[in-house]
Amino acid sequence: MDYELQFEGEYLNGKRNGKGKEYYKNMIKFDANYLNGHKNGKGKEYNWDGKIIYEGEYLNNEKSGKGKEFYENGKIKFEGEYLYDHRIKGKNFYVNGKLEYEGEYLYDRKWNGKGYDENGMIIYELINGNGKVKEYDYNGELIYEGEYLNGKRNGKGKEYYNGKIKYEGEYFNDKRIRKRKE
Repeated sequence: MDYELQFEGEYLNGKRNGKGKEYYKNMIKFDANYLNGHKNGKGKEYNWDGKIIYEGEYLNNEKSGKGKEFYENGKIKFEGEYLYDHRIKGKNFYVNGKLEYEGEYLYDRKWNGKGYDENGMIIYELINGNGKVKEYDYNGELIYEGEYLNGKRNGKGKEYYNGKIKYEGEYFNDKRIRKRKE
């Protein structure tokens, strides 16, 4: 009978303590420090292909402290600070490595900061989650322009797909409420 390795590392009183590695289907999932069975301290998380997706600090199994998220191409997606598994402050990057947003987050939503286009020009500023914004996908394509309130789409806005308007209308709490064009 073949067994799949699930964990290799140090134990104390039946719980993971010290350096250790978690696996799924013999692929590394986490390479971390453990305390009382939980990820604590520095660690790395990997996807199903063995590519790194997060490197940073953990506290009680949650991202807390400084860390970095990565795209599958290895470029940095986000670099900053986490608390209770949520982004709280840092920089978000396009897939090509250029800065997309820098500032504070509230429960992973952009809150107080500035957004940039592919050329490094400021295209929006959010103050307490409010302002007029342009959102781009990670390839630099415009996907939304309109108003934000409390970190969500609220008011008039337009969605784009492949450079063309897909929807134009009103939003409330990130949901479309009145259709103008589809």
